[in-house]
Amino acid sequence: MARETEIKLRIRDVQALRRALKRMGARVMGPGTGRVREENVIFDTPQGGLAKHGQLLRVRTETSEVRAKSRPAIAKQRVVVTFKRPVTPAASGGAGIALPGPHKVREELEVEVAEAGDLTRIFEGLGMNGWFRYEKYRTTFELPASKAWAKGLLIQLDETPIGTYAELEGPPLAIDRAATELGYSKRDYVLKNYLVLYMEECRRKGEEPRHMLFHEGHKPFKSSQR
Repeated sequence: MARETEIKLRIRDVQALRRALKRMGARVMGPGTGRVREENVIFDTPQGGLAKHGQLLRVRTETSEVRAKSRPAIAKQRVVVTFKRPVTPAASGGAGIALPGPHKVREELEVEVAEAGDLTRIFEGLGMNGWFRYEKYRTTFELPASKAWAKGLLIQLDETPIGTYAELEGPPLAIDRAATELGYSKRDYVLKNYLVLYMEECRRKGEEPRHMLFHEGHKPFKSSQR
């Protein structure tokens, strides 16, 4: 499995973050504004067998708009199934456990599939169910090749129903340097996933957790949004 190293940053001033990204020479990845709508479903057994072992099984449907000259926008979809688990002793170089640090490190396997429906039925036939759904809009940035230190680094701006976050994924040293240039320190690193952050937000508001979805009044998905 591939190794995923990442952190999140809670963004309270989105415009300031965008100005910082511009100063760093960051470029949007993907067509147009690169803003992609994500619909995520987490699967587990009724007993929570995966979560008990720190594992995650997720089906994500990504929808982006592709525009061509003098033609209407076309919605393009991509479906990805992801499995994540804690780093195993073998993957940590035989040391028994991964060395502790300020970053979230997981083993990750991702596979693109044709569509989500059949896969959902397979998981359900194996005794699992899609018990938690969450939505977000993601814009992915990368730094120019002239910044050799940032090779392999992705900066992903996530608009979620519980606030805006930036997810930095890549080599640990690149994550730390990029966070510093964006005006953050290691004290600001968030290592929790969106499920945990959503549960904490519900407790803070005194609300019963359901699914992390946008309300009907949220801005519609348009490639022209910035």
